[in-house]
Amino acid sequence: MPDIHPTAEVQTQKIGKNTKVWQYCVILKGAVIGEDCNINFNVFIENDVVVDNRVTIKPGVQLWDGIHIEDEVFIGPNVTFTNDAVPRSKPYKYLYTIVKKGVNIGANATILPGITIGEYAMIGAGSVVTKDVPAHELWYGNPAVHHGYVTKSGVILDKEYRDKSGKKHSLDD
Repeated sequence: MPDIHPTAEVQTQKIGKNTKVWQYCVILKGAVIGEDCNINFNVFIENDVVVDNRVTIKPGVQLWDGIHIEDEVFIGPNVTFTNDAVPRSKPYKYLYTIVKKGVNIGANATILPGITIGEYAMIGAGSVVTKDVPAHELWYGNPAVHHGYVTKSGVILDKEYRDKSGKKHSLDD
């Protein structure tokens, strides 16, 4: 059974067991939320959104229609997702964004619409992601660009697959 704070407005019935929804969140009727998620204070989740299992969404995040967050993703505070490449008042056609398993997105990053972020990739705080990010890559900056790699366990590597001490790693480490 999910743990929903009394100030949260959760309209969906599709919310997994052991998911915690904190104060002042709004989750619309069509959203699908998995198990063991942690949806922090002041998060908004629109209708055509899927959040898989063991996902953490920090305060101030809005997930608009067309976003799919896969398992074990961390979304930092105030990450901004967009879903419309040419924003206009209704009507509009939104683009789909996919955040693959194990991705970490740092605080205040902006993810433009229609992007896929590959498994176990990491996006640095404040980055603006304007194109697809391959699996296990470390991207940051404005616009975000490739700076290195990230292992499955979260070790940050340079472009020669070495950690800060110079030790070479496999991305499966």
